[in-house]
Amino acid sequence: LLAGDPSAKFLAGGTTLIDLMKLNVEKPMKLIDIKRVALADIRQAPEGIEIGALATNTAVADHDLIKSNFPVLSQAILAGASQQIRNMASVGGNLLQRTRCPYFRDGISPCNKREPGAGCSARDGVNDKLAVLGTSDDCYATSPGDMPVALMTLDATIHIAGPAGAREVPIDAFYVLPGKTPNIETQLKRDELITAMFIPTSNRAKHSAYFKTRDRASYEFALASCAAAIELDSGHIKSAAIALGGVATKPWRASAAEAILNGQKPSDELFRKAADAAFADAKPLTGNAFKIELGKRVMIKTLKSLTAS
Repeated sequence: LLAGDPSAKFLAGGTTLIDLMKLNVEKPMKLIDIKRVALADIRQAPEGIEIGALATNTAVADHDLIKSNFPVLSQAILAGASQQIRNMASVGGNLLQRTRCPYFRDGISPCNKREPGAGCSARDGVNDKLAVLGTSDDCYATSPGDMPVALMTLDATIHIAGPAGAREVPIDAFYVLPGKTPNIETQLKRDELITAMFIPTSNRAKHSAYFKTRDRASYEFALASCAAAIELDSGHIKSAAIALGGVATKPWRASAAEAILNGQKPSDELFRKAADAAFADAKPLTGNAFKIELGKRVMIKTLKSLTAS
């Protein structure tokens, strides 16, 4: 149905799509309701856990396998939206959540993400909520999600199906930088559907956490967030995975910070050095330079929580 109609879109929970339709940003002529497709299972798989794309955020956050094996994922989901929205939102749809950039959402201002080639109003406009990492001259829109940031530290794989068959994409490759084409946000093709995500179990994943700062205590998107998973061995960091949210154009894997941490004994000095490395390439606009120091502090707080004796 979707492949045969360029004006159609899939409808799952609808918590993002219906929002954008009301704003006249998304304009599908046909909605294909997939809520009753059998893609909602959360099950133990060899060497990991498979989560169906239509599992609700609530079901995932509350699942015993998730809480015991991937606490960072449960914490990230519970940090986002309201209970009512989590009850409706699907994890597949959550992976595709669109930016909260006000110029994208107003439906009027020039926006390369909404209308390629139109220009970017955020560059010289109100930009305090926008990205400092992964930006281009064509787009500074922040990736809004909490769950994808956690999944980045868990080395999740996204399962996709379409007319050409099934394929699997590592989550870090699933999201793409804006470059000259900010309207293209992921590797998902228009006629494809996310069917599941697979997360491998590991000692590191079991020892993980998510922290988020925002303008108000609940139902608010991140100004800066950090997901981290750390495996300790004899008082040293055997391996670390860190991802940042609220500060970049995609869920941001802080690989430079991980390289500094691995093999080292935890300390305030080490964590500050890793945080500095994570934001070494940051490019602030007129209103969002504060996000650099804020992001560093959130990252340090997360690392301290996971290494405290």
